[in-house]
Amino acid sequence: MTAAGIARLAGVGRAAVSNWRRRHPDFPKPVGGTEASPSFALADIEQWLRDQGKLAEVPLRERVWQQIAGHPAGAVTALVHAGCALLLVRERSAAWPSLAELPDERLVEVLPVALEETLGERLGHARPVPTPTSSALAASVPLLRGAAELAAETGVRPAFEFLLGRHLDANPRQYTLTPSGPAALMAALAVGTGTSSATGTSSATGTSAGTGTSAGTGTTTDAGTATSTATGAGAVDEAGGAPVTVLDPACGTGSLLTAVERPGAFCGQDADPDLAALTALRLALATDADIRVRSGDSLRADAFPSLAADAVLCHPPFNERNWGHDELAYDPRFEYGFPARTESELAWVQHALARLRPGGTAVLLMPPAAASRRSGRRIRADLLRRGALRAVVALPAGAAPPYGIPLHLWVLRRPVPGERSPAELLLVDTASEHAGPARDARDRIDWPSVQTAVLEAWTPFDRDGSIAGTPGASRSVPVIELLDDDVDLAPARHLPPPAAAEGAAQLAGVRERLTETLRRTRELTPPPVTDPATAGGGPVGRPTTTVGELARAGALALRAGGAGTTPAASPVAVLTDHDVLAAQPPSGTLPDGPPEEPVLLAAGDVVVPVLGGGAAVRVVDASAEGAALGRNLQLLRPDPAALDPWFLAGFLRATANNRQASSYASTATRLDVRRLQLPRLPLAEQRRFGARFKALAEFEEELRQASRLGDQLVQGLYDGLADGTVAP
Repeated sequence: MTAAGIARLAGVGRAAVSNWRRRHPDFPKPVGGTEASPSFALADIEQWLRDQGKLAEVPLRERVWQQIAGHPAGAVTALVHAGCALLLVRERSAAWPSLAELPDERLVEVLPVALEETLGERLGHARPVPTPTSSALAASVPLLRGAAELAAETGVRPAFEFLLGRHLDANPRQYTLTPSGPAALMAALAVGTGTSSATGTSSATGTSAGTGTSAGTGTTTDAGTATSTATGAGAVDEAGGAPVTVLDPACGTGSLLTAVERPGAFCGQDADPDLAALTALRLALATDADIRVRSGDSLRADAFPSLAADAVLCHPPFNERNWGHDELAYDPRFEYGFPARTESELAWVQHALARLRPGGTAVLLMPPAAASRRSGRRIRADLLRRGALRAVVALPAGAAPPYGIPLHLWVLRRPVPGERSPAELLLVDTASEHAGPARDARDRIDWPSVQTAVLEAWTPFDRDGSIAGTPGASRSVPVIELLDDDVDLAPARHLPPPAAAEGAAQLAGVRERLTETLRRTRELTPPPVTDPATAGGGPVGRPTTTVGELARAGALALRAGGAGTTPAASPVAVLTDHDVLAAQPPSGTLPDGPPEEPVLLAAGDVVVPVLGGGAAVRVVDASAEGAALGRNLQLLRPDPAALDPWFLAGFLRATANNRQASSYASTATRLDVRRLQLPRLPLAEQRRFGARFKALAEFEEELRQASRLGDQLVQGLYDGLADGTVAP
């Protein structure tokens, strides 16, 4: 474990860990890592913290997570072992207490038998989760006991979700994840639409060799086949009928499948056996549905060759050259045309269609290039002609990795034999549902608004086959208009521009507001010198202190942002680093997950971004009070009897102060807030400085407002002159 892990385990800051290493000769020696980032043995650290009396108050979930992170067989193996134990607790809650009373040596002897029975009953014999052996479990006994204790506190599903989420957060480059926002939207499109008049009411039976039986009840037999009979596209049809079967052929960690409510059966496959195992356990702990998850490449080695699912959800790998182009030329799944080597996404589209029952719905997350690349135009044309492609939705940039581009959703429906192909395609563009640079986009997307906008267009289109549309947002386009030489399906290229946002009268109002703001700015412009005694002189020497010294003296409290999850009862807005830089209200949201208390802002707090090297500070007012502190932000909470917040904020913004407190890595500049300096002044003198700093902040805000209004006026005039709503 690293120094950061030790700090989290002990509930302290990383600086405290550095102090322990310097001050305590008996502190454990590193066992790996580098001189700059050493790693330590978990058992040694736990023993030292226990001897020092620093481990007693560590939250149970942190202790369990450190056992996973430091497991000798690796974190994934530890997660699988923990998931197996949690599944045993869930399925055989009466048996676990007697097992937990056994000594460790006896527990590892009898546990594999109980796990084999539980895993076999819940996941079948062809499952991707092998039963751990006694020797493999020997190193996991403390972890299994801790996971069971954690489940007693939070429930089995929240316990596993916390541990899995912590592992994914710790390894962001190792996994391509589908965030909860797009996952919920995809599930709503695929399995939340009920019966569709566009396809009629259909009933189809599909089989999947060796995957169990599901006839709307979730019952299974390993020797049989999977059968699904459902009406429409809903997870449970509008009349309360049979639950549906949902497939994800590239399931990853199972994010898309867990977004589906009340399915009858889950089928999933992933090329990574570890991910397949984690998905199977995640689904088994989250639902009572029939679960059939397999490992393997879905394109080359399809585990469900005869499945006729009611819905398919998929976030396929993008830009894969080695997807099987040389091996699958005569595969019957490619009935809409054999994809070029560079069109792996169109191979996944046709695989999804091939695994649907007639009338079933598939939703795939796609790169925007798939809608317009010339190499895929013939397949796109055939999908349109035969009515298989029903909608293309452009998402805001930052929806899912890769975060820098606006991904698309393709909504497809397997044609019903004998029915006429739909005449129109729905195009939706939601790119306007966030503002700000791409690097901040993932925190700034208003997913409830995105989902509402998409479903408000999709639901009537799915019912009627056509909609009137909204300029700049949605439109149903006749298929014949799209069947040109390019077959370009990018929504932005076919949507009419939004109605001129600024008519002449509105632009006149903007101009008046700009004029008033400029007048206000002139009034607030500070004079260059207020004290003749200091005019023309050099820097004034004052005794100084640092933020770190003030924190140790109790004059202020320091808190780091980024922790916390969404409370179930009352969602909390998040102040992001972009909000601080742009001086705007909190715009972020907390992630989903087990309850974890965020750092909440109070009036008078001072917030400082720690990345980027810029001088930006914010004093919290009513617009941000009660919000959570976002990642890459540091909170300073001054004691009003010792420090004036505006005095503190003003001196923290000084360029020289930021320069001397910054450190430089290869790709970023990081501010060490504890090294920032302030002069030692009486409180009355602090308030005099604070009043001036506050006036400067008001002046700065008026300048920002003038800039925004100026941009709005200029763009409005350009648009008005171009579309004729404003005369030259």
